[in-house]
Amino acid sequence: MASFIRQFTSSAVPAIPSSTSSSFVDIPIPSFIISNSKSATWLCTTAAIVGTLLVLEQSVYRSKKKHLPGDSWTIPIIGKFADSMKPTMEGYMRQWNSGALSAISVFNIFIVMASSNEYSRKILNSPAHAEPCLVHSAKQILMPDNWVFLNGKSHVEYRKVLNTLFTRKALSIYIGIQDAITRQHFSQWLVNAQKDPSPQSIMMTARNLNMITSLRVFCGNHIPEHGAIEISEKYWDITQALELVNFPLAVPGTKVYRAIQARKIAIKWLELAASKAKTAIANGCEPECMLDEWVKELEAPGYKGRKDFSDREMAMVVFSFLFASQDAMSSGLIYGFQHLADNPDILAKIREEQYRVRAGDVDKPITLEMLDQMPYLKAFVKESMRVKPPVTMVPYRTTKPFPISNDYTVPVNSMVIPSFYNSLHDPSVFPEHDKLIPDRWLDPNSSANTNPRNYLVFGSGPHKCVGIEYATMNIGLVLATASVLMNWEHHITPESDQVQIIATLFPKDGCLMKFTPRPRP
Repeated sequence: MASFIRQFTSSAVPAIPSSTSSSFVDIPIPSFIISNSKSATWLCTTAAIVGTLLVLEQSVYRSKKKHLPGDSWTIPIIGKFADSMKPTMEGYMRQWNSGALSAISVFNIFIVMASSNEYSRKILNSPAHAEPCLVHSAKQILMPDNWVFLNGKSHVEYRKVLNTLFTRKALSIYIGIQDAITRQHFSQWLVNAQKDPSPQSIMMTARNLNMITSLRVFCGNHIPEHGAIEISEKYWDITQALELVNFPLAVPGTKVYRAIQARKIAIKWLELAASKAKTAIANGCEPECMLDEWVKELEAPGYKGRKDFSDREMAMVVFSFLFASQDAMSSGLIYGFQHLADNPDILAKIREEQYRVRAGDVDKPITLEMLDQMPYLKAFVKESMRVKPPVTMVPYRTTKPFPISNDYTVPVNSMVIPSFYNSLHDPSVFPEHDKLIPDRWLDPNSSANTNPRNYLVFGSGPHKCVGIEYATMNIGLVLATASVLMNWEHHITPESDQVQIIATLFPKDGCLMKFTPRPRP
């Protein structure tokens, strides 16, 4: 190095004294300069890598998005995560209104949202291209081998078995349990209201009613009282973790972690119930709950389906039913109470029908035959769930490139989300779509009845809700019984008509009600 410098200086510039040249070359370089130089190189390299990754992230997003409406650029790494933490109907409506298909990204998960009936139904009816994933954390919580995630032939075969749990014969067993538990809870509601007559949120009281009802319908007395209470108390953790977007890692302190712990507790009790149901039927007992009916059906002479269901498999099915009954059914029930309180003319018609069918005997338990004579009640339940659908969307994951339209193919491993809300509020099918009009379902020639493709409250296709009759029967039974046993007044707040989205829809103020006993006719 020194000789090079000497050669360079001797040929390029006038000669200088050799002693000066030698001194210049031999000046020691401080170690901190070398250290800082290495740090700067490391920082520059890191910055270059990060910058390249960020540019790549944006390029991949834009490449997948193509011409779809949506942000031109996505926030690095998190995307729309901040917006998704506190979702609002207004935010969803803006996204849906941006186009029949639109794109967003959350934690580098590419998402295509479908707002039209055509594209929503196409997603729901394309099992060869997409499978339900519910939310990103669903498989961690519900377990990846749960039947709800099956697809194709295995799903079809599984569903054939589960359909036997919702026959009219099976429903006739459940309805007596539902009626008895509903009356017990109403008695307690009235006792509590007498102690504190101020308006109270019914969000958790309605959820508790649904949970205990569903546990007893599904498991009978195969779960002890303290087990049912433990499941009910812990299940709220599962609901919160099944929001559309959550922190994806199951580390202590997160919603997903708490949900997994709650699931472990629930599954333990549900496996016990499955085992006891098998023992009860083997000992000659008649079915008293859904698990009993399931075991009995497997032993029927004409049954040709699969018979080797383990306690764990049966527990997972009941667990998935609890999720649906806790969230979707609770949402439908709470809005049912609110809609009736806010529309006294509709409530009056329901009461008139109830007194007529019950022949004035409000203590008489409801039967399936009595429900058959309550068309207005059924029309109200259907309309209430149309106006405020418990579920506005169900996320799916593409298993292969999905040519959803003539000019766009959803990339593989993307999330694709069909919207139900727009189909249920299509003004061409439902005139005055924001209004609660049960009578629209009583006319067989109405646009509502002649366009069943738009009624997506329970989904469509191979994964359509298997328990439609059970859910609508329970909501109708609870509201019908409430109408003859209680009066209720809705305490309206500025947030009553605003929506809180916790997996399903709820009134933002929790639905504040005042209950009082209703005089007998």
